[in-house]
Amino acid sequence: MEFNDSKKINWFPGHMTKALRMMEENLSLCDSVVYVLDARAPFACINPKLNQICKNKPILYILNKSDLIEANDLSKIIQVFKGEGSNVISTVGTDLKDGKSVYSTVIALLSDKINAKKAKGITKTVRVMVCGIPNTGKSTIINSLSGKRQAQTGDKAGVTKGKQWIKVYDMELLDTPGTMPPSMDNQLYARHLAFIGSINDNILDLEGLCLDFIKELTQKHAGVLNKKYGVTETDSPLQIYEGICKARGFLMRGGEFDYERCSKAVFDDFRKGRLGKICLENSPT
Repeated sequence: MEFNDSKKINWFPGHMTKALRMMEENLSLCDSVVYVLDARAPFACINPKLNQICKNKPILYILNKSDLIEANDLSKIIQVFKGEGSNVISTVGTDLKDGKSVYSTVIALLSDKINAKKAKGITKTVRVMVCGIPNTGKSTIINSLSGKRQAQTGDKAGVTKGKQWIKVYDMELLDTPGTMPPSMDNQLYARHLAFIGSINDNILDLEGLCLDFIKELTQKHAGVLNKKYGVTETDSPLQIYEGICKARGFLMRGGEFDYERCSKAVFDDFRKGRLGKICLENSPT
C-alpha cells in the first residue's frame, strides 16, 4: 500500500465561533486567565485568537501533563516562557497537590488587586477564566483545584460544550470549551495537536498521520518504537508501520495489514504515555 503525506489539517467547528464569542463577553467579569497547555506540544497549543482575547488580563500558563515528558524538556519549555516574561507553572492535572499550586499561584498573581480591595474593606471573590486548546486537561485541573469532580472530563477533544462557573474556596472558575485557531498555517503544529488528541480523530486521515508520527519519532526519539513494538527503526517509515501491524496482530483476512486499527492503537499508546516520555517540541518552531 502507498501513502501520501497526510492531508492539510484544519478543524474549527461552528460551536467554537460561539465559544470564542462567549469568552470575549465574559472576560470582563474575570480577574485573570488560566491558559492550559499540553506539555508535550505547548507551542502548538498556543491559540493566537485566545491570546488576542486575553491580552489585557494577567495570564498564568499551565504546562499540564508534565509527567509525560522528560524533566530537561520541561525545563527548556519553562525557560522559553519565562524569557518572554510569561507566568508559567507545570502540573499533572490529576494531582490534588498541583491543583493547590495553581490556586496559590493565581492568588499571588492577583495579590496587589486583592490587597487593594481589602484595604478598602472589600472582600473580593477572584474570578478566573480557564481556557485552552481541546483535550489539554482544563476540566481535570478544575477538578483537582476543587478536590472533587465538578467539571466534565474525557480523553477526547470537545467534552466541554458550554461555559460553567465553578466555586473553589474564595475563587470562581469559568470552565470554557476548548477552542482551536480559525486557521492553522503551521501544519507541523497542526499535526502535533492531532497527535495529542486535541483534534477530533473522526475528521483526520489517521493512517497518513500515523506515518508522519512514525517519521517524527524515529528522528527525534530514536529507540522508542523498537522498545515498544520490537520494530527495526532503520527501515522505512512504512516498513516500521507494517512491522507494528505484525507485532500487534493487526492483520486482515489474506494477511493484509490493518493500517486503521494500527494507527488508532499507536496514538492511544502515545496519548496514554505507554511509549514513554515524549516531548514533540521544547521550543517554538
